[in-house]
Amino acid sequence: MVAKLILPLSPTQKKIIFVNILKMNQIEKYISINQEVRFGKPCITKTRITVADILGWLASGMSYEEIMHDFPEIKYEHILAALAFSAKREQAIKTVVYAKAAD
Repeated sequence: MVAKLILPLSPTQKKIIFVNILKMNQIEKYISINQEVRFGKPCITKTRITVADILGWLASGMSYEEIMHDFPEIKYEHILAALAFSAKREQAIKTVVYAKAAD
């Protein structure tokens, strides 16, 4: 069993961080795409951990605290950036599909 880590952030601070990360320039601070790292998959900057890795861990039931415990290089902001990146990418895909369907 993994010891539960206590994040020293209040709910207001967490919300502020998430809102700031949603701005595309903030996402780019945490997520990078390099063809020479993991075949160009979006990764947490300066790591080989992909956005898909983080999403998979969350989908399998891991908590933020467990992810940060197992991968010390991952911080709370990285997890939120991975979620924000995925949300933005999904929105872009929907927009393209709907625009093409309207033609």
